Amino acid sequence: MRWLPLLLLFLLAYIEITLFIKVASVIGVAFTLLLVVFTSCVGVSLVRNQGMKTISQLQQKLALGESPAAEMVKSVSLVLAGFLLVVPGFFTDLLGLLLLLPPVQKSLTLKLMPHLNIYRPGGAGPATGNTFDGEFQRKDEPTERLVSQIDEDRQDHKDR
Repeated sequence: MRWLPLLLLFLLAYIEITLFIKVASVIGVAFTLLLVVFTSCVGVSLVRNQGMKTISQLQQKLALGESPAAEMVKSVSLVLAGFLLVVPGFFTDLLGLLLLLPPVQKSLTLKLMPHLNIYRPGGAGPATGNTFDGEFQRKDEPTERLVSQIDEDRQDHKDR
């Protein structure tokens, strides 16, 4: 079990090198390198655009006081897709592009939602009730002192 990550890393490298050699033998090494760079650039652009859309949806859910759990899972899949698209290779690009597809994101969200616990403190969400503006006076302080303090505050405010 301890060797599983290392084994997966070697398997990924083997798959990537094999695909690179097969594609390079068909279209040439230069075009293969350009294709890898192009897919990375397109992938980063797609992740950035979808990321901005997801952030705005997350903010809308928070403003409405709803749970943003689905958008959070979607943002995790976008980050993972971005990482996979930046790593050079065709297999990782394919996996990254799959993570950008809405049906894949939806199924990932449905599988991960039961495992998420969203904690919302009592003060979160839209405010309810009325807000009143007013002045108060402490009973233990003399009234003259409060009046002089208010006059000083007004004078300071006028001087600014």
